[in-house]
Formats: sequence, C-alpha cells, structure tokens
Amino acid sequence: MSKKKKHLAKSNDKVISGVLGGVAEYFDWDKTITRLVAVVLCVFPGHVFGGILAYLIAAVVMPDADDDNRHRDDDEVIEGEFKEK
Repeated sequence: MSKKKKHLAKSNDKVISGVLGGVAEYFDWDKTITRLVAVVLCVFPGHVFGGILAYLIAAVVMPDADDDNRHRDDDEVIEGEFKEK
C-alpha cells in the first residue's frame, strides 16, 4: 500500500486566495481556527504589514489545488504503444 505524498497548495475552499485553507488542509487543522489564529497573530502584536506581505508572497508562490492534483495524476500514467487495427 503506497502512501500519498502531501503537497502544500491553495485550497479550493477559498476566503481570499486559499492560502490559509491550504495550510490547514496540509496540517489537517480546522480551517476556521487556522484563519482566526493567523488574523490574531498579525493584528495583536502589531505586525499587520508583515503578515499581509507574507500572505501575498504565499498567494503568489503556492500552486493552485487543481495544478497540484494534475501533477499527482501524472504519476499514475501508464506508458505503452497503441496499434491501429
């Protein structure tokens, strides 16, 4: 039995761009709690600009969930020759 590799990708369950949803899916965390913790960590210590900048960078760098699923399916392709009858 092969174990599927986890890939960090944006979630299809998006609020803004799917970054925090993707992080929650990767670590098997609750999405709402993950989003609330991220907002509190950005606002409470006063690092709003740094938090927004980190989020924007992650939104640009992280692949979309659809792209991630397409690459996983490529591992299961069986190569061979097709002959016409």
